[in-house]
Amino acid sequence: MKVDTILKAKGRRVVTVRPESPLTTAIQRLKMERIGALVVSVDGETVLGILSERDIVAGLAEEGTELLGRTVGERMAREVTTCSPEDSIRQVMAKMTQGRFRHLPVVDQGRLCGIISIGDVVKNRLEEIELEATVLRDVYLARS
Repeated sequence: MKVDTILKAKGRRVVTVRPESPLTTAIQRLKMERIGALVVSVDGETVLGILSERDIVAGLAEEGTELLGRTVGERMAREVTTCSPEDSIRQVMAKMTQGRFRHLPVVDQGRLCGIISIGDVVKNRLEEIELEATVLRDVYLARS
């Protein structure tokens, strides 16, 4: 299975935020959209960074409420690991595990075209396992 399979099922919509946006705006956006990360971009196609709930919590631990006066660009992670629609689910699982992050922007030919979360990957993997179990059960019953 490939990342593109997940994107076809969940859609390619990516919620982005501009780097100059106030952090409070990003926090409101995360809550409103019920998501865990925003891709930072000025044009919706170029990935400049990513801002996750973890980044905000870490910032609060370091700076207290002063963090709320900052911009997204001041708190975002600038080194963003991405994947492509052609990457396998296994490759993506390895990247997420090794990097200890839960969101991967999907980039195709330099353009942002989706985002996947660890929840998307787990859901896909569970569906794969259920299908395998059903096939094995059917084969076993056919031979009995």
